[in-house]
Amino acid sequence: EICVGILGNMACFQDICMSISKDEHLGQVLLQRLCDSDSPTLLETSRLLLTCLSQPEVANVWVERIRENPSVYDCVCFIMSSSTNVELLVKVGEVVDKLFDLDEELMLNWIKNGTCRAVGPSVDDSPEELPDFKIVPCVLEAAKQVRSDNPEGLDVYMHILQLLTTVDEGIQAIVQAPDGGKETWSLLYDLVCHELCQPDDPPIIVQEQKTVLASVLSVLSAMFASQTEQEYNKIRKSNVKLPFSCYFILDMPLIGSLIRILQYMEGCGKSSVDNSKESEQQETGRADLNEEDFHLKILKDICCELLSNMLQELTKENTLEGLHQGHLNEQTCSCAFQNLLPLYFASVESFLEVLREADQTLADNLEKRFPSLKV
Repeated sequence: EICVGILGNMACFQDICMSISKDEHLGQVLLQRLCDSDSPTLLETSRLLLTCLSQPEVANVWVERIRENPSVYDCVCFIMSSSTNVELLVKVGEVVDKLFDLDEELMLNWIKNGTCRAVGPSVDDSPEELPDFKIVPCVLEAAKQVRSDNPEGLDVYMHILQLLTTVDEGIQAIVQAPDGGKETWSLLYDLVCHELCQPDDPPIIVQEQKTVLASVLSVLSAMFASQTEQEYNKIRKSNVKLPFSCYFILDMPLIGSLIRILQYMEGCGKSSVDNSKESEQQETGRADLNEEDFHLKILKDICCELLSNMLQELTKENTLEGLHQGHLNEQTCSCAFQNLLPLYFASVESFLEVLREADQTLADNLEKRFPSLKV
């Protein structure tokens, strides 16, 4: 622990980091430390790896070294799936996040190659086979551990899931799990509907949670699109038991949460305009504001895409349920339309037709507020 910790401190200097990274034998020894059973040693090893991976001059050396060592996959998965040390889980998550961000090929290998065997931690130093790990369940288990104790760690693991959905193989690994993706959807759904950006939070909370919200909604959107595409024909053509997709397609609390996020962003947008006027002469302030606006725009785009897809699937019964529960009313519908138009005109128009059957008065009022929707 002490030796690896010293190396980690030294690696903060570029020249020393390059010297450490080019030593092939030392590199192999450090990767083997990931199979250690001592949490402090694992933490220092992960910190050292993250420091090296964050140096552009040597990052590729470590990516290649890790790609050539299948045992790293198993050791990392073992830590994510079994450790209760939040600090260690966060640091290991940062390493995985950095690896996936740097190299898509390595990410694809880790998605596909869940059957590698490696020597795991053992009390008597005798070889011990690790279980057949799959990357998605391991990431989910780690996310559950860090969820309540470390918001930054949750952000890291949600971003790992988001990176997985950037490739078809990653989406399939999520939605074609034995439970049909139910565990992933349940965790993300719970975060959006019961934890992040809640009704009793001030609107400014969306600024603090914008990155984790963007990751969570991006994964939900990818799962929604994938499941609806794959399963709809099966539902129509047979009488088989409904797949998991049917349980989340028309979920009113989630639609209500998406609209609330958009409402909070509108509030933050007004505050940003006021702040920009006050700091118009401050270059640094303007740069920070632009960065904030950029991240909020990403969140808004993801939120609108998922909301439009869900609204397009609503039936009269679902809409009546939403009206009864308070998720749909003139204020929330107006907010949704304001953000979705004109890009998602077809979705809004489809929803308005269903809304006419459920509440003609509300539909008429919305048409008056949004003249472009009138036939």
